[in-house]
Amino acid sequence: MNNTIYDKLTALDFIIVAIYLVILLVIGYVVSVKQSKKNETLFMAGNSLNWYNIGFNMWGTNVGPSSLLAFASIGYATGIVAGNFEWYAFVFLLLLAMVFAPKYIASKVSTMPEYMGKRYGDSTQTILAWYAMVKILVSWLSLGLFSGGILVRQILGIPMWQSVTVLVIFSGIFTFAGGLKAIAKVNVFQMILLIVVSLTLSYLGLEKVGGISALIAKTPSNFWNLVQPANDPNYPWPAILLGYPVAAVAFFCTDQSMVQSVLGAKNLEQGQLGVNFIGWLKVLALPLFILPGILCSVLYPELGKNSDLAYMTMVTNLFPSGMNGLVICVMIAVLVATIGSSLNALSTVYTNDIYVKKINPAATIKEQIKMGRITVAAGCVFAILIAIAIDNIKGQNLFNIFQAVLGFLAPSLSVVFLLSIFWKRTTKKAVNATLSWGSAFSLFVGVLYLWIFPADVYTAWPHFLLISFYIFAVLMVSAIVISLVDKSPETNFVSETDVPKTSKKVKILFALLGLAILSLYLIFNFN
Repeated sequence: MNNTIYDKLTALDFIIVAIYLVILLVIGYVVSVKQSKKNETLFMAGNSLNWYNIGFNMWGTNVGPSSLLAFASIGYATGIVAGNFEWYAFVFLLLLAMVFAPKYIASKVSTMPEYMGKRYGDSTQTILAWYAMVKILVSWLSLGLFSGGILVRQILGIPMWQSVTVLVIFSGIFTFAGGLKAIAKVNVFQMILLIVVSLTLSYLGLEKVGGISALIAKTPSNFWNLVQPANDPNYPWPAILLGYPVAAVAFFCTDQSMVQSVLGAKNLEQGQLGVNFIGWLKVLALPLFILPGILCSVLYPELGKNSDLAYMTMVTNLFPSGMNGLVICVMIAVLVATIGSSLNALSTVYTNDIYVKKINPAATIKEQIKMGRITVAAGCVFAILIAIAIDNIKGQNLFNIFQAVLGFLAPSLSVVFLLSIFWKRTTKKAVNATLSWGSAFSLFVGVLYLWIFPADVYTAWPHFLLISFYIFAVLMVSAIVISLVDKSPETNFVSETDVPKTSKKVKILFALLGLAILSLYLIFNFN
């Protein structure tokens, strides 16, 4: 199975890949030269992003190669239940656009730790900066790189360490040269390419199966239900209902890699429209990512437990020669977007919140950009090492590893940001305790679950999404108690009288998106 794609590649495929790589680097270089003339930093794209740049950039960051492999894999094994992870996200995108983004933009910050630092002081900013860096390094860079490594290994049959090294060097050069603006510009093109390739794959697959009604007839009836029974072994509804929000708040509303694009918006409305746009793009998850997996389960049932191969099996068997080169381009495109945005976020947090704040407060723009680039290089090395280590986790599929890791990193962030935004009585002591001790507790449970007492051997564990919810509940109660019993509460609140208002256009578009998502839930629970 390893070399099926490689054997089918022609000279035309290699020419397409080579041209594509050259175009990517040229765009990065051109943007970099323009940027240096304007003296903008590498980080916030000079507050110049429009809604479509923001939407495609956030989606590009969100849709790693893991989405292509993992959603197709889970579609192959369990049907459309994974659609919840894209469509339930609407609630949290709404929260980001209407509640979090206006406050972030009003406080004129460029990182999440800087925002918390304005409220609770330097100690909070430093704790959150280090934790944000760990989170970006593990949940974005290393997991994204790991899934990309799996992909390259499937295509070329080379070892994991070679796959991830090549990928990270290319993405590093790109980020090093052009920064966020280059990534944002290229993402629009890359995401259109991704949509075209994946829709073509679904269309060819449906044609081969004999149409939608034939597909429904050939799959188990529960394949088409978003809501599964409470005793379902894979994704019971209580686990998704309670556990997914913990990760989603941390992921969409507080994660530097996601929020960075909104903070780089021309104004609040463009930022909100960008968030709305990613919601519409997420509606496409079924035809783009999950449907190829369901089609593969009908066309190639012999894969059995190797469901991670579903997407690439469809590609090699359905696409004509010449198209395979385009598919590899899409994979490279998505990888560069994810790894590039993550490296950029890592360098932004380190440079702004640790280097400028603690080490060299008088740093010039040139020194900041230099430090950002050193951080990118260090991030590349760490990410390669962690990705190789993740390759040694056994007994979990790709999708579950992703969701579980995010679920254990998320609780403390979700608690701290939700309380800070919604409850003015939250104190510095509660925030710092949750971010330090709460995070340590959450990560300790995660290590027990994934490595020391793995769930496939020790079956007494609840679903990993429920564990994430239980940790969130414990930390939330603890933070409230600490705030209430604090004798000398430090709340240190910034005045937020100048929070910009949300326009009518944005409200109407979110209402329409909400109706679309509700319709999908009604349609896909008919069995």
